[in-house]
Amino acid sequence: MSCLRIALVALAVIAAMDSGGSADAAELKVLASGSLKGALSRLVPEFQKSSGNTATVEYGPAGAIMGRIQKDDAADVVIVSRSQLEKLVSNGKVLPGSLVNVAGIALGVAIRKEAPRPDISNVEAFKRALLSARSIGYRDPATGSTSGTYAAGLLERLGLAEELKPKLRLDRTEGDVPENVFLAVARGEIEMQIGQITEIVIAPGVELAGPLPSEIQNTTVMAAGVIATGKAPEAARAFIRFISSPSAATVLKATGFVAVKEN
Repeated sequence: MSCLRIALVALAVIAAMDSGGSADAAELKVLASGSLKGALSRLVPEFQKSSGNTATVEYGPAGAIMGRIQKDDAADVVIVSRSQLEKLVSNGKVLPGSLVNVAGIALGVAIRKEAPRPDISNVEAFKRALLSARSIGYRDPATGSTSGTYAAGLLERLGLAEELKPKLRLDRTEGDVPENVFLAVARGEIEMQIGQITEIVIAPGVELAGPLPSEIQNTTVMAAGVIATGKAPEAARAFIRFISSPSAATVLKATGFVAVKEN
């Protein structure tokens, strides 16, 4: 039996224990960063099957998801970056004490499937690859994307922002379908695109050229919390325990996440 299959079986046991045999099934609404789509598409069905609760997930850029919570969009669970979640707690939008680290997201470079793989093994090689590429993409920071904000700042710090400006192509899609972020790469319109590895691995027609060099890597800690106005706080807490359990970590790793320290 594969490690992933063993993890899913273990998750079923966790969900069954968390359900407590309640006859009143909860209907949860989860607002999550699009980076979680690959993992949650595997985890949510197991949670529903074993707990008896249902969970509907809506995706988007982390910044946009945070904005929805700040505007009191009705939901039960929110999954964004740890720093964003802490702001929501301070604003009274998320219950104090409910924050749980889920996993970390590193950044990488996407290229068209079977295209020549650029050397990005170190900072100087990465800079050469950027300068030689005919076009470079990343998420428009204006969409609220954490990866886009970091990528824009990174090019500034590397001293390449002005030189690369003519060939930059910013993705401005809504982000609710994260795999579509890399469609221009798949079509050959963008040669290389900086983005979250968890989104690259689920995008059709592209492949991961590699992670950013360690010296300039940025790992975002994703965390989940219970929304203060949610109608099913106990079921929401059970959902968070489920997706942050050791068994869930196997699924998260298989979809491109990296481990992070517990709270």
